[in-house]
Amino acid sequence: MTHQEAREHVPGRLHEIFAAPYDAFSNEAIERLLHIHIMLHLLVVRPMRRRHLILRVIHGWENGSFLPDELQYIDYPLHTFDDYQQVNQTFQVAREQQKPLPSNGASLLAQPLEQAIAAARAKGQAIDEETRLIPARWPSFPKGLSLYTLFKMYNRLVYGEDDPYRSSHCMTEEGLREIHEFHLEEGEFAIVIPPGPQHKTENTLMVMHESQLSPVSTIFALSIPLFE
Repeated sequence: MTHQEAREHVPGRLHEIFAAPYDAFSNEAIERLLHIHIMLHLLVVRPMRRRHLILRVIHGWENGSFLPDELQYIDYPLHTFDDYQQVNQTFQVAREQQKPLPSNGASLLAQPLEQAIAAARAKGQAIDEETRLIPARWPSFPKGLSLYTLFKMYNRLVYGEDDPYRSSHCMTEEGLREIHEFHLEEGEFAIVIPPGPQHKTENTLMVMHESQLSPVSTIFALSIPLFE
């Protein structure tokens, strides 16, 4: 295991914008809504206009479940806010008609987890079934810490979190990424961006549980015309 795979509570891009980003989104912050609008405009709206924004909608975990193979997702490229609204409408219709929610059929965690375990075993590391089933034990093998970091992000997005904001770094299949999590009254979501200047040329990922599509749409729409 290497701790370079992931680190939590580390400075990210918002530390370049706000003097104290961990306080900027709390309910006690004087200009809280302005901070949210600025954050969304910089981290979401600008990548969208560069055609570098991907919306990842997750679902499948319910009633405390956290089995990796139950977590489903689907990605949508967003070029305009209308694209976002179309995704929102698609999920609303599926719920109203009691149809299966959209999914690409692939696994966010199960397949990468099995691959990491297989690679570790191939190098002689003994990994028992209990380690595979308990996410907190994943950091004991290579790539397990990054998978555990992503697992915790998805878990918080599904089941909620008290802290309004947290910043992490995580090594993903696409390379090192900053993870910015927001658990706000207006909605809960994460924004995953490349570090440094790469954020202008590589995709930004906006992740949320399907139940948050409608709540986030309002604050998202209000952030689009900011400074323009």
